[in-house]
Amino acid sequence: MSSDLAPRSSGAAPAVADGDNRYKAVQAKLDKLGNAMDDATLELEGLRRSMEANADHTDDVDLAIENAGLDPKFLSLTANVAAALVGAAREVRYLSETAQETADLTHEARRTHSKLYGALDDIRSNRREKTPRPGFFNR
Repeated sequence: MSSDLAPRSSGAAPAVADGDNRYKAVQAKLDKLGNAMDDATLELEGLRRSMEANADHTDDVDLAIENAGLDPKFLSLTANVAAALVGAAREVRYLSETAQETADLTHEARRTHSKLYGALDDIRSNRREKTPRPGFFNR
């Protein structure tokens, strides 16, 4: 039983939380976050499958220990490991579902943001003259 998990090479967040609230910057951040959550969902699903396979393998080892007539304490310990792997796989499934829900909501937020502010950004971006920033007329 081995794990295919490896630390990521970059420790940076997928989308930097800075004060840049321009339309294109927000769209890029939402896109990066959504893609990162999609990737996390896939990785978590792979982890869950691996844990379930390891739990099945542990059950096979449990049967082999029983058939070999070894000390019952090893049988008990192996059964505990299998049960722990099944429980951990169940929790990883919940985490994967949450990551997928977050990804879906992020993609929806990106579409909504585009619908609300995309046309305004096109107008402001295509003018030769500088336009006031949001809130300028709220004085």
